[in-house]
Amino acid sequence: MGRLFGTDGVRGVANADLTAELALGLSVAAAHVLAEAGTFEGHRPVAVVGRDPRASGEFLEAAVVAGLASAGVDVLRVGVLPTPAVAYLTGALGADLGVMLSASHNAMPDNGVKFFARGGHKLADELEDRIEALYEEHRTGAPWQRPTGADVGRVRTYDEGFDQYIAHLIGVLPNRLDGLKIVLDEAHGAAARVSPEAFARAGAEVVTIGAEPDGLNINDGCGSTHLGLLKAAVVEHGAALGIAHDGDADRCLAVDHTGAEVDGDQILAVLALAMRERGALRENTVVATVMSNLGFKLAMEREGVGLIQTAVGDRYVLESMKEHGYALGGEQSGHVIILDHATTGDGTLTGLMLAARVVATGRTLADLASVMEQLPQILINVPDVDKSRVATSAELAAAVADAERELGATGRVLLRPSGTEPLVRVMVEAADIDQARSVAGRLADVVKSALG
Repeated sequence: MGRLFGTDGVRGVANADLTAELALGLSVAAAHVLAEAGTFEGHRPVAVVGRDPRASGEFLEAAVVAGLASAGVDVLRVGVLPTPAVAYLTGALGADLGVMLSASHNAMPDNGVKFFARGGHKLADELEDRIEALYEEHRTGAPWQRPTGADVGRVRTYDEGFDQYIAHLIGVLPNRLDGLKIVLDEAHGAAARVSPEAFARAGAEVVTIGAEPDGLNINDGCGSTHLGLLKAAVVEHGAALGIAHDGDADRCLAVDHTGAEVDGDQILAVLALAMRERGALRENTVVATVMSNLGFKLAMEREGVGLIQTAVGDRYVLESMKEHGYALGGEQSGHVIILDHATTGDGTLTGLMLAARVVATGRTLADLASVMEQLPQILINVPDVDKSRVATSAELAAAVADAERELGATGRVLLRPSGTEPLVRVMVEAADIDQARSVAGRLADVVKSALG
């Protein structure tokens, strides 16, 4: 069996790859592994279970709840809420386990199962491996001890989670949003109720789009992966800015009053300076990935803010933050982690903090985002090559060195083997778009000849 857990839980086409049987079996295995690890010792275990609005989430939620209860875990069903809300409630309610059913920004037919440990943190890889192994044992017929009578888990709906999460978001804002007009694109996803309510309670005048989930329309032409509707709505309504979430609302992208996109790098830059001003940017350092725009790095250097760069993936950003105690990190895609207030990327929290900065400074988002200049970035995927030789090819190393000399201090080259396909990604940044295209094209040709 190939590894079920990816970088963000178990995902696949619902009812094809991700079946009710798999969801139930993984939940049973998770309960047993955590019990063996001592997580449940001395008390009756409790799990928080939430989902996004996908139609498949209805039967998958039922399967997860059945699996946990059959393993003796009491379940609090919080319903449709963002991933960061489930993580927060897992910690706030002192639960032993959290489960979120979502495939984030993926298309509607997909779904996923993501587990959180006590405190709302991602499960350790070692625990995920043990859950997989035990699931496989159970699947192939190994018996497991089933509680009976009063020892089976009890299930109840926990509607209070909605207000609890919003109160948390409002409680950590540095200032209110009175007088601010904002457009929110909820991607017909998990934040369709939460995000507009949070912004309204914070004082903003809210216009919503993509906030009518029907189980089938999540991420369909809207949200953080499709910003066209938001750009048009911000201009049409004369709003100060727009915020776009993905299906499970763990990410946030923005649009300024002119309809121009403000990506995760720019949001990180704005929040880094805001947090430094409040004394909340621990070690005066922000964490980002190697795919962050070079303009972000240059801006942080100019502003005297330290930058730690990790491998691509918000899990690596979070690992670095937790290991070294940093307070802010994120990705160009809009996953922003504010570790003092969230254990994972939280799109609603990020949007609120960004809007609060606009109000506090009296400056436009366009002006705030201009702290960094986005350098042109060209990405070329070179397929059907031996990606394992990227680091050892002398021909490729010489070509990269030549490119770096040509680009100088205002350019950058990154060659990255794909984690899932036989291809190499060639990324080049330069002050001039034509130069970036030219250098990227030449490097792509060398990758083909050297590794093909």
